[in-house]
Amino acid sequence: MSPVATVRGPVDGAELGRTYMHEHIFTLTADVQQNHPDEWGSEEARVADAVEKLRALAAQGVRTIVDPTVVGLGRYIPRIQRIAEQVPELNVVVATGIYTYDSVPFYFHHRGPALNEALGTELPDPMVDMFVHDITDGIAGTGVRAGMLKCAIDAPGLTPGVERVMRAVARAHHRTGTPITVHTHPETRAGLAVKRVLCDEEGVDPRRVVLGHSGDTTDCDHLAELADAGFVLGMDRFGINLATTFEARADTLVEMCRRGYADSMVLSQDASCYIDWIDPAVMPFLAQWHYLHIGAEVLPYVRERGVTDAQIETMLVDNPRRILETGQPGPAPVAPQPRGTEPAPQVQ
Repeated sequence: MSPVATVRGPVDGAELGRTYMHEHIFTLTADVQQNHPDEWGSEEARVADAVEKLRALAAQGVRTIVDPTVVGLGRYIPRIQRIAEQVPELNVVVATGIYTYDSVPFYFHHRGPALNEALGTELPDPMVDMFVHDITDGIAGTGVRAGMLKCAIDAPGLTPGVERVMRAVARAHHRTGTPITVHTHPETRAGLAVKRVLCDEEGVDPRRVVLGHSGDTTDCDHLAELADAGFVLGMDRFGINLATTFEARADTLVEMCRRGYADSMVLSQDASCYIDWIDPAVMPFLAQWHYLHIGAEVLPYVRERGVTDAQIETMLVDNPRRILETGQPGPAPVAPQPRGTEPAPQVQ
């Protein structure tokens, strides 16, 4: 097996242990923070707060987190290195890619394929080499290598910018074998667009792709369709109870486990130590949105409703290890099979 790249260096897959596949340490708007840092306050205080929160997560038994903070989300690896060195009991896997729901960052507007029509030739996309460099050589001179590729598609759909980033991610994946996580919008069935571009057209094995935020929907038939196609479902926003409820998220997980899809799911909270997208005054209304929510509240709830310890081990240990170890796809996609004479109940 290939070792897994983490902030503190490569680790063997057996050392990953219980893994949350989608958490952030900081989610920031870099330009705003650089020019209006008043809310951020003390760098030392922010680092100390992150260390305290991550130590508490490790004390709960979690051994690894994947932090898919990339360009567009305020990635700054030297700060993450400082924090990781103080929490050696927790592996942190970082990512490369670009996070956009619409156009590419202005840096790319007049580079690479954006110039194809004007020049009458096909130019390579500089994103691909950037992503590959982050994976093979390290990020911004830190020596920290990315262990995940990241792109996004949301309610605006497959815009030209979103599609360009997605194809660049696919090509970096083919050059490195690095797994992919995609921010998706289940309400608009964005996973089907991911399938068309990444898999049908760019040739990525869906077993190497995590469809993030799959737990935002309670449509278990749609989730089963994606899992049957081979994708890993990111049930990764536990604690964000704005357009849904704790019970809806947890009951969807229970139902998918009942249908036999534990080997197609990974769990997380998509939490941060600090996120500047939300007014701090709003955070008290999201009281369950923190790193400890799954261990303290979600797992007891789903166990009481029939999810077994073996299924939890599969979702939190086996599946993440399989995804993160380069070249290790999941179970082969299968055609949907009848699951009984009565249709499974739809979670509401």
